Amino acid sequence: MFPVTVVIATRNRCQQLVRLLDRHTAPVIVVDNGSQDGTAEMVESRFPHVRVIRLRENAGAAARNIGVAAAETPYVAFADDDSYWESDALASAARLLAAHPRAALLTGRVLAGEDGRLDAVSRQMAAAPLGVPRDLPGPSVLGFLACAAVVRRDAFLAVGGFEPKLHMYGEEALLAMDLASAGWGLAYVPSLVVRHFPESTGRDPGARRRREARNALLTAWTRRPLSVGARAALRSLASRDSRGGLLDALTELPWVRRHRRPVAARVEAALRALACAPPPHLAPAPDVSLAVSER
Repeated sequence: MFPVTVVIATRNRCQQLVRLLDRHTAPVIVVDNGSQDGTAEMVESRFPHVRVIRLRENAGAAARNIGVAAAETPYVAFADDDSYWESDALASAARLLAAHPRAALLTGRVLAGEDGRLDAVSRQMAAAPLGVPRDLPGPSVLGFLACAAVVRRDAFLAVGGFEPKLHMYGEEALLAMDLASAGWGLAYVPSLVVRHFPESTGRDPGARRRREARNALLTAWTRRPLSVGARAALRSLASRDSRGGLLDALTELPWVRRHRRPVAARVEAALRALACAPPPHLAPAPDVSLAVSER
């Protein structure tokens, strides 16, 4: 059995999904977030080898948790309905995870659009501001793009996966902190390539920015020192969308109090180091020879 399952959470994106679904080279589970455009029916009729899990309501990013729980493989890769992993990326990821037992998450290099331009997040990770630990297969990271992540299934489930309260946008940061606080390593591996074809049609950028601001605040308030959360709240006054995010986050203060669990001191130190890191074009190149070293 192939050791990796691809989990795709989708909602009302039937046309995007059908265009790329046959590009996946591993078993696929599609978790349909209550689509009303025939997504589930399309997948079942045209891709009978793909397992479909239908949700009655939109669970957002937490729909991936359901897919991971349903998977029977030791590793799970995430993809969006507009992305796929290239060629042997997932087989390589499985070998790397097996060879590096401290690694819980590997994030790949994202090439965006038809022209395959390097995604800005991948460029930042390549600068390796946290170094390249000997027991990880690439630069250490404390963030990732969900469509470019392969996780160790047991580790993902043990920390609770994606937080349902965040729903969508920026949900990766809290999961990265939780994995790191639990002692797991997260690494950027540029040889693992993801193709991503994002489309903005039908999406409200202002609403997305407001949700991103809300989620960033909830993440800071539940995992970072109070001083960091306070500064984040003050910065959110800079624009209308972020002010809206602050108002939304304030309504969740009872939830914040119940779920506040500050990260381990070493993780907070790494987060502060990231905040002080130079822009990627000014950072020195990492010593990638350490990426293949064993513990």
